[in-house]
Amino acid sequence: MKAQLDCIVCVLRQALRALRKVTEDEEIQEKILRRAMKELLEIDWRNTPFYMSYRVHRIVSGITGVNDPYKMIKKQSNDYVLGLYSRLKELVDASRDPLETAVKLAIAGNVIDFASVEKPEIENMIKKVLAGELAINDYPYLKNKVPTARRLLFFADNAGEIVFDKLLLETMIEVRSKPFEKITFVVKEEPIINDATIEDAIYVGINSLPNISLKTISYKGRNLEEDNPDLKKWFLTHDLILSKGQSNYENFDKYENVFFILLVKCSVVARDLKVNIGDAVIKYNRPRSPLARFIR
Repeated sequence: MKAQLDCIVCVLRQALRALRKVTEDEEIQEKILRRAMKELLEIDWRNTPFYMSYRVHRIVSGITGVNDPYKMIKKQSNDYVLGLYSRLKELVDASRDPLETAVKLAIAGNVIDFASVEKPEIENMIKKVLAGELAINDYPYLKNKVPTARRLLFFADNAGEIVFDKLLLETMIEVRSKPFEKITFVVKEEPIINDATIEDAIYVGINSLPNISLKTISYKGRNLEEDNPDLKKWFLTHDLILSKGQSNYENFDKYENVFFILLVKCSVVARDLKVNIGDAVIKYNRPRSPLARFIR
């Protein structure tokens, strides 16, 4: 998905939030914002919003020397949701459709997004999503594919949220007659806002699931497929693909055979999906041909 004018303002706001977490020096803050604005003036605005965010956050890290401004917040998010885990598991086990409940909880967990929400109200969002209707509901397709899929590719989004993802993965395994042959769980290669990294995935125990492999994705350049040589192979060798959150939707919205699972938190994504801000979504990009998913 190409960036819109709204994204430019949003990226600058993200930078300001991040730099205020690591320095109170207003001269340094001004220096970073000026560098960020210069970067955004020079960058191609046809890039994805997430790529722009990555470039600006590298400026924050480079000037302050703090590689992960959200490190403490990410740990707090992981710990908080780990504390909820037993209650979440009970909700899943007691429901008439455990997989649907686990998916809805995973959507609710997408509220832990400090790019768009300063103070995520996690438990309120859980209640809202469980009680409400999905604005786009392709869950029946997912329910049909989970029991027969052999290999699962899962693009994770944020720290804290990945505890919900772990419960979803466990539930997907439980509703099958046997584990997946392979699960490839993909996180960000470098810290960007509160996006999950390998460290977060291991901390919450994602690596303990059967037949799972933790992988990373890089955003150093403008072309995801050039920066990540394995990306096409991942899409071609997995028959069930889940993409969590807005940033992954922005990056993979043109790909086929992908389930997008997210809360809509900005007007740009809302317009693209033709829904409202705050809506919960499961959207399946149905395959038309084996190679079409790579045609931009």
